[in-house]
Amino acid sequence: MNVLILGAGGREHAFAHSINNSPLLTQLYVAPGNAGTAKIAENINLSVTDFPSIKKFCIESKIEMVVVGPEAPLVEGIYDFFKSDKELHHVNVIGPSREAAHLEGSKEYAKQFMVKHGIPTAAYESFTASTLKQGMEFIDRLTPPYVLKADGLAGGKGVLIIQDREEAKQALEDMLVSGKFGAASNKVVIEEYLDGIEMSVFVMTDGNSYKILPTAKDYKRIGEGDTGLNTGGMGAVSPVPFADDELMQKIEDNIVKPTVDGLKTDDLEYKGFIFIGLMIVNKNPYVIEYNVRMGDPETEVVLPRIKSDLLEHLHAFAKAELSKQHLEIDPRSATTVMCVSGGYPEAYEKGKEISGLEKVEGSIVFHAGTTLADEGKVVTSGGRVLAITSFADDFKEALKKSYHNASKLHYDRIYYRKDIGFDL
Repeated sequence: MNVLILGAGGREHAFAHSINNSPLLTQLYVAPGNAGTAKIAENINLSVTDFPSIKKFCIESKIEMVVVGPEAPLVEGIYDFFKSDKELHHVNVIGPSREAAHLEGSKEYAKQFMVKHGIPTAAYESFTASTLKQGMEFIDRLTPPYVLKADGLAGGKGVLIIQDREEAKQALEDMLVSGKFGAASNKVVIEEYLDGIEMSVFVMTDGNSYKILPTAKDYKRIGEGDTGLNTGGMGAVSPVPFADDELMQKIEDNIVKPTVDGLKTDDLEYKGFIFIGLMIVNKNPYVIEYNVRMGDPETEVVLPRIKSDLLEHLHAFAKAELSKQHLEIDPRSATTVMCVSGGYPEAYEKGKEISGLEKVEGSIVFHAGTTLADEGKVVTSGGRVLAITSFADDFKEALKKSYHNASKLHYDRIYYRKDIGFDL
């Protein structure tokens, strides 16, 4: 079959890497793709939210499946666009409906869903500019640290965790009144702080049954020891060493099943991936957030561990036959280390030539923010540039491989955290 992957990051390169091995595949396209996907697929210069142009390409290229990587097209309703179009409704779109995508598009919507379906999460309240005073009073009633979340999409940077009460109040005003995160912070969710350790669980569902994918833990802060500003993710480890059978059973019983059942109860069409961000407090899981697609860079450690045919699994979504599929997982550990641009997550320069890619041995390099320049040179085009993924019998050995290969890569002001997995 002909498959189109939408997106340009490491997540999409990881999808392309997995799907490219399937005997079901005829032709693979990635829009817009990057220098890494260009080696295994045909890159197409399309915006992921330009639905009319995507439609034209799908018809011309006889696309049978669209795998949606980033959140924006899902929140804007690409699933509904295809389903309601008589020329496209036969295409298997991997992703939820627009209504279901509110689970990521609105923090308040997600919280209401969790409360309704009895899914463990932190206590919260929501505020707008008109209720700023009540928001300040709510902060007064909480004990620090204070968790402030922009309600809408903010590129993974809309969550603030602040120790000082007055600083938290100022941040709330900056978000609601000064538009710190643009329209995303027109509404702010303030919630109680959960003191524990984070991990992520990934689920794929055809809207009826589900499969739980390998667990992962990512590292969001730019600085070592989890300090500094939040980023899109500086590295990841899979599986999570502390996620034993007892914890995983709690996660499935208390969170995964109620989430999938809740989607059915609320009549929310969902044929895709659910990212569930968790905080483990005293061996009990609480949901921090939902994403309605795979996370990045967790995808770069989760998908490579799937040994069975990913495209075959996704193909089963169309007929809701995922329950008939056997999901085979590589028992080894996988780790990824993200190389970023100097200055990221704040201002950074693009167009820096990358060297050393041909020297990498024993690891997979997923391109996250790269493009091809003159004479086929690979140059930086984003804040997060390359993810170096490695396998070993335990995560420490896998990390050694990733770091060894990261040291072979060079571009101006390259930076990566040297302590991924430090808390495990």
